[in-house]
Amino acid sequence: MSEKKQKKKKEKIIYIDDGRTIADMSGTSGGMFSAKGKKDRPKPAVSTTQTPWQTYCNAVKMMFKPMLVVIGIISLAFLLMYLFAK
Repeated sequence: MSEKKQKKKKEKIIYIDDGRTIADMSGTSGGMFSAKGKKDRPKPAVSTTQTPWQTYCNAVKMMFKPMLVVIGIISLAFLLMYLFAK
C-alpha cells in the first residue's frame, strides 16, 4: 500500500489557444446533432433489389469505351510482337 502512495502523479498538459485554426468552424453544428439535439442526418433511401443492378449496369456502361481502348492497345501490341518475331 505504501508503494501506491509513492507513485508520481502524471503532469497535466495545459493547452493554450492562440487563436489560430486550420478552418473556420463557426458554421458547424457540432457533428451529427444540431443545437436543438435532434439528428441532422437524412434518412437513407430504401434499398431495393433493383438498385444494385442499376449501379452495376451504370458502372459497366461507363467503363465500356475505356475497356475497348485498353483491349485494342493490348491486341495491337501482341500483333506487333507476333509480326516482328518471325
